Amino acid sequence: MVIKKICCIGAGYVGGPTCSVMALKCPHITVTVVDKSKDRIAQWNSDKLPIYEPGLDEVVAECRGRNLFFSTDIETAIKEADLIFISVNTPTKTFGNGKGRAADLKYVEGAARMIAEMASGDKIVVEKSTVPILSNPEFLAEGTAIDDLLKADRVLIGGEDTPEGHAAVEKLCWVYEHWISRCNIITTNTWSSELSKLAANAFLAQRISSINSLSAVCEATGADISEVARAVGLDSRIGSKFLQASVGFGGSCFQKDILNLVYICECLNLPEVAAYWQQVIDMNEYQKSRFSAKVIESLFNTVSDKQITILGFAFKKDTGDTRESPAIHVATTLLDEGAKLHIYDPKVEPSQIIDDLTHLSVTEEPENVKNSVTIHSDPYAATMGTHAIILCTEWDEFVMLDYERIYKGMMKPAHIFDGRKILDHDRLIKIGFQVQTIGKRLARPLLTRMWGSPHQA
Repeated sequence: MVIKKICCIGAGYVGGPTCSVMALKCPHITVTVVDKSKDRIAQWNSDKLPIYEPGLDEVVAECRGRNLFFSTDIETAIKEADLIFISVNTPTKTFGNGKGRAADLKYVEGAARMIAEMASGDKIVVEKSTVPILSNPEFLAEGTAIDDLLKADRVLIGGEDTPEGHAAVEKLCWVYEHWISRCNIITTNTWSSELSKLAANAFLAQRISSINSLSAVCEATGADISEVARAVGLDSRIGSKFLQASVGFGGSCFQKDILNLVYICECLNLPEVAAYWQQVIDMNEYQKSRFSAKVIESLFNTVSDKQITILGFAFKKDTGDTRESPAIHVATTLLDEGAKLHIYDPKVEPSQIIDDLTHLSVTEEPENVKNSVTIHSDPYAATMGTHAIILCTEWDEFVMLDYERIYKGMMKPAHIFDGRKILDHDRLIKIGFQVQTIGKRLARPLLTRMWGSPHQA
């Protein structure tokens, strides 16, 4: 069987970019991405795509209508496809056995049942999400997903150790070989493929939690975590990547995959292994809580009715994704303490910010939250008249802001809490800001201005 048509069930952060690049690199293959959500498919067919990813607009513009299509006609796409990707959400379960740890597979099962009911003839079915069909886990980092797809370190394909399994693996390899060297395509059994995905994310998250744990030691001793990270990262056995201390990691994969790994270990009666990986999550929660507590303590142990700016709401720069964003934890903590928030993010939709902060999992008083949050489309408007700025996302534009202008418009003393360590702290202190960051003690400026008014000299 020659692969002529590909169907992808799920038009989200994985399915959309993956199939767009596949269509770009395999112009003779028709790629159709399907989803039950009419609104989402309409966005994929519009000029404003439902997700922000550098380079994605250009890829979709080149391929859409040629050999890349987005549709709600799931049945036709399944029937016509030679190869079907299942790329649906696998969130952590919120109820029942494995609550809070295991992956909820209802969407995967639903997709598999649709294929079984609608398919006619032989099909190769590929699972793209993080669950154990062919297994083809994604190793995409949001913000660099298109580059990750075009220049992948490796493509991992797992299949059953049977003649049929081997044949299916080779068909999928053939698709990827249109732009990925065969030596970078790894084939394994299904369990090895799935565990490799969990392990990769666990290792990356572990590095972040490790450096964040040391940031607390640096603050207590007077060491500088950036200097420590540089010294450690120059060791060729360790390397420098993922050693940037911050308010904590977020995103849809790290926490979900580690919790899934913890659950698997518990089910396999490996409690010591489960406890080891759980500590990576616990340290991340500690870092977010520690940073939030530092904000409140620095603002004289009360933020009730204080105006506070949050710069950045996405879990990282170059994406509009807010899933498990540290900004949600920080904002929720401050709202619970009575603060009034002014939020600016260049790519996150205002409706998404409100949805995140009024979700049942974070508040029982959604109307109070709505009345305490103002979303801004301009960073200068977001900072005008506020007591403090909390930087939660490392957007490049935040480095370039005119902080002298911002300082003049803020209440005094004006505070900045740099949760991503990207700002010029010495310059901010010279301007007059009270500056706090992660993993380093900073000198305080002389307070020569009247407190409470942005206009006193």
